[in-house]
Amino acid sequence: MIFEILTLFPGMFIGPLNESIVGKARERSLVHVRVHNIRDYAFDRHQVTDDRPFGGGEGMVMKPEPIVRALEGLQREFPAPHVVLMSPQGRLFNQRIARELSRLPRVALICGRYEGVDERVGMYYAQDEISIGDYVLTGGELAAMVLVDAVTRLIPGVLGNAESASMESFSESVLEYPQYTRPQVFEGHAVPEILLSGHHEAIRRWRRGQALLRTKVRRPDLFDRFEPTAEDLQLLREAEEEDERIRGSGYPGC
Repeated sequence: MIFEILTLFPGMFIGPLNESIVGKARERSLVHVRVHNIRDYAFDRHQVTDDRPFGGGEGMVMKPEPIVRALEGLQREFPAPHVVLMSPQGRLFNQRIARELSRLPRVALICGRYEGVDERVGMYYAQDEISIGDYVLTGGELAAMVLVDAVTRLIPGVLGNAESASMESFSESVLEYPQYTRPQVFEGHAVPEILLSGHHEAIRRWRRGQALLRTKVRRPDLFDRFEPTAEDLQLLREAEEEDERIRGSGYPGC
């Protein structure tokens, strides 16, 4: 898969996308990330990429010409990229969208700055607008990094274990179950006995119940969209009963 990133600050991508999972995926040529400086496509020798908004108002707006020139160059290559404008007006990014994008061969991400991008870019030259959350960032670069990381993890071969991504939080609108490692007892807090039993089916049931309970308590918005099976409802009841016993014993729980 190829990511084409259009930005005014290409240096921001040098470190983050060369490390960890994304960096390894790039080394193995499972993912290619090409960063394009929008200023290189400006018409004038001063490389001006922004101007005052029509109608007045604070700040500056990114001009359409440099962005569109950059996109035209990319679209001459095959396959043409799916163009995404990182925008606070876009649809809210989630695991479903990440999965959707991971199936595409090539994605171009436009990183906005200042007061935003000329409306005509999103209206006529982008196929999609995506936001990573209801808060304000200085620009779209960090949002693009989040998207690249989330999508890369879903590309076949990147994680190695095909089941890894399918068992993580948000893979089915359910948070991940609690995780523990050594030491078995830390400052008086012990790992749940079930995880030491070696009984794989019992562990699976406990983990599923804990995942459902955690989702119901911490993210009711996700739980309301989830359609539990009969087994899920039984495991949730068991998890709730266990949680009540633990809290009744004075232990604060997870």
